[in-house]
Amino acid sequence: QVQLVESGGGLVQAGGSLRLSCAASGRTISSNAMGWFRQAPGKERAFVATISWNGLSTVYEDSVKGRFTISRDNAKNTVYLQMNSLKPEDTAIYYCAVARGYFGVRVTDFGSWGQGTQVTVSS
Repeated sequence: QVQLVESGGGLVQAGGSLRLSCAASGRTISSNAMGWFRQAPGKERAFVATISWNGLSTVYEDSVKGRFTISRDNAKNTVYLQMNSLKPEDTAIYYCAVARGYFGVRVTDFGSWGQGTQVTVSS
């Protein structure tokens, strides 16, 4: 019932920054946790960050702690991922997703997914 569209990906040099956006439509996502995941070539989709329904709780994968920040604007039905100090190993397709409830960290906790946006970090 909800559609997600990611944007903001692109090519950036190591040490640079990007901000990804995820716009939801079809229904409000203000009661759902949201998450960002990424999938590198030849790898499985992996957790990056999640934010609770009210934006008060966040969880990050260890390798992005201190570099990435997840946030949300429920009035705009949008979730963001600010990515700083990017590294080549951050290169992946980034997906946003809607959790089935108030909080989620596992792929199986999320029921709706966007189409993804490519992030490429050069060395």
